[in-house]
Amino acid sequence: MLSTYQSYKIINSDMTRSLDRIASEPINKRATDYYLANIEKVKSIDDFLKDDKLFSYAMKAFGLSDMTYAKGMMKKVLQEGVENTSSLANRLADPRYKAFATAFNFARYGYLTTTFAATQSETVAKYNQQTLEETAGQDNAGVRLALYFKRNAGNIKSSYNILADAALLKVVQTALNLPSAMSAADIDAQAKEIDKRLKVADLQDPKKLDKFLQRFTSMYDLQNTDPTTTSPILAAFTGQSSQIGIGTDLMMKLQTLKLGR
Repeated sequence: MLSTYQSYKIINSDMTRSLDRIASEPINKRATDYYLANIEKVKSIDDFLKDDKLFSYAMKAFGLSDMTYAKGMMKKVLQEGVENTSSLANRLADPRYKAFATAFNFARYGYLTTTFAATQSETVAKYNQQTLEETAGQDNAGVRLALYFKRNAGNIKSSYNILADAALLKVVQTALNLPSAMSAADIDAQAKEIDKRLKVADLQDPKKLDKFLQRFTSMYDLQNTDPTTTSPILAAFTGQSSQIGIGTDLMMKLQTLKLGR
């Protein structure tokens, strides 16, 4: 059986080929064909929310599938946009909401929103990447985490960015052998503990990032006798954070925490 690192490297070493394979699978191709054929017909937020296929596709592309049901909240995210610092997307710690509202910026562009690459080709690319990671996770959840971390490493500017994302935090806790129970501590104390063991700036260096992910995947295999066990990992991607040691009070704080502070 391949190790988590070996499986990760096989996918990551030829990402273009890996993504092409995902995009060509019939179920994914049908979803993408429908999306591209219909997204430009959407002229308003209400139009967008009414078409379940389009909305679900877009939500999955931005890693928000678990929130597809929350149309009321997402409508508010889209209505308020990202221009105002007090908008919902900017107040939420999770950067996925701001990314979504930035791409589908109805607040700024109105009916022209769906004519831009951000809502068409770029969203399709994100959908294929997300699908690739989810598919990899079906065989080995550690691979999904490694791919996710690699994709988002460029956005990590401080330990608070890590604490605001349950999946990133899972990788760091595993790689550094930090107990999940530390998530019950004060958020500033958690940030200091991470900073003591990890130089966040190193994650911007491809070689150092690869070394970090090699450490993570090795530790992951050591800590998981069955690498295909997905429930703790799914919790990291769906916000069911209590399963990985993040308390409700902390999550409430994280949802209002300004990233980078």
